[in-house]
Amino acid sequence: MSPEVVVIGAGPAGLAAALYAGRARLSTVVLERGAAGGQASTTHLIENYPGFPDGVTGPDLMQRMQQQALRFGAEFRYSEVQGLAAAGDGRGFLIRTSDGDLRAPAVIIATGTEPVKLGVPGEDRLRGAGVSYCATCDGAFFRNRRVLVVGGGDSAIVEALFLTRFASRVTVVHRRDELRATKVLQEDAFKNPKIDFAWNSVVEEILGQDKVDGVILKDTKTGERRRMDADGVFVAVGSRPDTGFVAGLADLDPQGYVKTDDRMRTRTAGLFAAGDVRAKTVRQVVTAVADGAVAAVEAERYMSGH
Repeated sequence: MSPEVVVIGAGPAGLAAALYAGRARLSTVVLERGAAGGQASTTHLIENYPGFPDGVTGPDLMQRMQQQALRFGAEFRYSEVQGLAAAGDGRGFLIRTSDGDLRAPAVIIATGTEPVKLGVPGEDRLRGAGVSYCATCDGAFFRNRRVLVVGGGDSAIVEALFLTRFASRVTVVHRRDELRATKVLQEDAFKNPKIDFAWNSVVEEILGQDKVDGVILKDTKTGERRRMDADGVFVAVGSRPDTGFVAGLADLDPQGYVKTDDRMRTRTAGLFAAGDVRAKTVRQVVTAVADGAVAAVEAERYMSGH
């Protein structure tokens, strides 16, 4: 039997959507190509989610959300969505996945974002051999090693602070001479004795044969190039939305984020978007969860003809 609602993505927005759809007694299938929880599940500590005054680990929070969704009947399938199209008979949508096709009258896109790469020599070749995009995933492999974190925003500083649990030295490489991260995170980083900064610098190449052993840095003001030894490079320079499969069913902004109204509706009836994949100003776990709840409520209204 085909589900009534398909949720694409099992991050915070997708899990909240699955919970609310399940509580509305809609048969719900969640499609996820990786692990449930999305990028939130790779965050060591989430300190700004309401109800957890001492913070909560990303994996713990995401596991709890998934358990709630399962309790209300959501089904999780681990496969990659390869395409999304309006069904030929005009009834709902056809979702093409790596495990076959699926049909549903309502779809909620909650695919979040994926890390932006540096696009420099050595990055792809050494990914998994010292190049990483997730400190929580890989930080323990760099115990008593020197690592670099590339970036100057919140995510980069959170990564750097987490890595001080393991690494002997953490150097933050930033193209400007001041950070973009929130003041609280900056203060924590500046007072941490394990963290130093390579200001006005960009990575031009990641060095190493079988594993990372250094980088070439370029000074953004003088153009001078220098080598810096390192055992690991953690890239945190931003993210981009995963919307390649939308295939013209929804309008996208210039960065590729899905445009919706405040009811999470796209320009195609029955198609909704929620969470970080949506064009909006604040991307946090709490806003993703709110989006997911609204999208599911609107999907239920759509299904009932309201």
